[in-house]
Amino acid sequence: MPDTTQALSDSFLRSNALDPLDDGLKTYTISQLAKEFDITTRAIRFYESEGLLMPEREGRNRLYSQRDHTRLKLILRGKRLGFSLDEIGEMFDLYDSSTGELAQLRHVLDKIGERKQILKQQLEDIQLSLHELKEFEAQCRHRLTQMRNNH
Repeated sequence: MPDTTQALSDSFLRSNALDPLDDGLKTYTISQLAKEFDITTRAIRFYESEGLLMPEREGRNRLYSQRDHTRLKLILRGKRLGFSLDEIGEMFDLYDSSTGELAQLRHVLDKIGERKQILKQQLEDIQLSLHELKEFEAQCRHRLTQMRNNH
């Protein structure tokens, strides 16, 4: 199974890199993005209102660039990994700033470390809950057996 945190980091580092075969002119409608990523147009408009996507406008229509497409993919990946929209926005801001790749890498690594700690704690909590449930289940089964034997 690939390391998803590494994939996220790599993706953020390449988020503005253009595909050599892409002329940079490809655009997407909100409906096309919604269909491709299996999300609602309302969600896309929300990400836009949060400043994470910046489509061009032709009249009332939004036209999303390849950059917006990539950013949407990263937003959804970041959310799956448990990052908040604010954290995802910070990563985008670092990429867009002149501080360069070093600051971005440090920031992403800090966020990954924080997220890993949260997930480790959640895993410990889940394991403890499972252990307690198993014990309670065993007690219930034992009591059920006793009740059957007494009747």
